[in-house]
Amino acid sequence: MTDSPAQQRFAAARSGDKQALNDLVEPYRAELLVHCYRLLGSMQDAEDMVQETFLRAWDRLDQFVGGQYFRAWLYKIATNICLDALDKRSRRALSTSISPASDPRSAIAPAITDPIWLEPFPDELLPDVALSPEARYMQRESITLAFLAALQLLPPRQRVILILCDVLDWRAKEVAQVLDVTVAAVNGLLRRARSTMNRSYHKKEPAVNADNRISAMLKRYVEAWESGDVEGLISLLTDKVVFTMPPSPTWFSGREAVRVHAQSMFSQRKYRHWRLQPTQANNQIAFACYRRDETDGLYYAHALQVLTFDDAQITDLHMFLIPPIFPYFGLPMTLSS
Repeated sequence: MTDSPAQQRFAAARSGDKQALNDLVEPYRAELLVHCYRLLGSMQDAEDMVQETFLRAWDRLDQFVGGQYFRAWLYKIATNICLDALDKRSRRALSTSISPASDPRSAIAPAITDPIWLEPFPDELLPDVALSPEARYMQRESITLAFLAALQLLPPRQRVILILCDVLDWRAKEVAQVLDVTVAAVNGLLRRARSTMNRSYHKKEPAVNADNRISAMLKRYVEAWESGDVEGLISLLTDKVVFTMPPSPTWFSGREAVRVHAQSMFSQRKYRHWRLQPTQANNQIAFACYRRDETDGLYYAHALQVLTFDDAQITDLHMFLIPPIFPYFGLPMTLSS
């Protein structure tokens, strides 16, 4: 009987053919990247962990038993690599869980450059994977910033178990095999994880697909930024809007606080000091924000804005002041005038 193509690739990989291994692992790259990102909260860290996963798969391919599911085997490697990394690193978070809301009349706090910030994830890298409809959290929801911020509050093993059980809809027995623990231990940790998520996670509408109302609002939003229209921007925000600016721990709560900050941000700026380009991050509407340099007239990458809505008003405006992430989103670092 002729071996299947997959069996032939495994045989070739075990004999030292790296291209054969690449053909085996590459179909899982996107979903493993998201899995590692959910665990670590960092795009760059997730990429490193996926690369390490593939290296270990190459080194340990002779340990793979043909009856095992190859996908589950890769997930086990990736998960344990991430757990090892989490043992040595601080959890990542949004400003709202690190410090109280700031006074908008005070100076913006200096950036914290330690790797403590939750980072955005580009939608174009999300896998086209159909998850089980029985999963507690859907694909779209489980990548949003609100979900990820709550997820980072969980201890690492609880985080793993909640992702595998409630996002990927794995059975407790399968998760137990990944973590080398009992099914009873998985169920106990899952109960604790769900309890924490019920307290800390409040679902918000990401509005990744803009309807007519949101499309009209977004047009006004861009116009407000690019014309320096403080009141135009404020009119689009809810009373309890949250405005963050990582890596600075400074953040503002409420429309009036944002108004004071916007007045400072837009003051003495010439028309079209800001340029916004639409993009998508974390299954949410986002904008690349560029700031004009008066010396050469070019617009330089300034921040990636990720928005959350409630009834066509903005409830959360996260401005990631981290220009080096622009290339992950396929965004240029500069725009001409």
